[in-house]
Amino acid sequence: MVQQTSQDVPVTLITGAASGLGWELACRFFRRGDALVLVDMNAPLLEERVASLGAPERVLSCTGDLTGAAFPAQLRDAVSQRFGRLDTLVNNAGITHRSAVRETDLAVFARVMAVDWQAPVALTVALLPLLESSRGQIVNIGSMAGWMPVPGRAAYCAAKSALAQFFEVLRLESEGRGIHILNVYPSFLDTPIEKNALGATGQPAAHARSTVGAIRGADWMAATILTALERRQLWLFPDRLSWLGSLLWRVWPRQYLATVRRRFAAELSRS
Repeated sequence: MVQQTSQDVPVTLITGAASGLGWELACRFFRRGDALVLVDMNAPLLEERVASLGAPERVLSCTGDLTGAAFPAQLRDAVSQRFGRLDTLVNNAGITHRSAVRETDLAVFARVMAVDWQAPVALTVALLPLLESSRGQIVNIGSMAGWMPVPGRAAYCAAKSALAQFFEVLRLESEGRGIHILNVYPSFLDTPIEKNALGATGQPAAHARSTVGAIRGADWMAATILTALERRQLWLFPDRLSWLGSLLWRVWPRQYLATVRRRFAAELSRS
């Protein structure tokens, strides 16, 4: 029988928690003393991760598809019954694609939008009462692709842009309710999201991604996010080069497009 965790222990829920950035964040929240709700579709890997933490009384694992209509409410009920509170929600789970618009099945676009925008929105809405009760915080793992166009990532750019705007509105609406929101805008990370990118038909993408600047590790990104939370930052732009790229897109868009054409020539040639 699993021992109940003290009501005084902060509780953090992380989606996409079994690998990549989600797992690195889970380890850091766990080391700082939080109880964890770890959510992932990969049941065997998730259970292996939970076992490696060695404190079952502090961890609740939940396997399921975040895009399922009933799953957010099921998660809310599971958190309430096990811990009775929620202090931090990390909307980390995501998916991307590498495919030109004219070649891509609409089902691929729909899947990316469902995972990257609709799922975190539905989960957040379901968990808002718990977060308001604890005056908690929400961390959204967005992307610099939500700020500027990237060839071969039309649905991903659209989803991350929608995610950013949704949570900026929620930030304004939640100011009097004590909820803190941190929107994170990474650039290129060494995580499974790119290794599992969809191709034009929904199968794994056959070509490697194009990149700009350094490829950062998930451990570095997780540490940077925890520091930003401690400082109560509202936004996190961890990669200076990508931030400058997004600024260039706004103040000198023609130059930005010229740069992207060079950097992403392989992606454009596939179009």
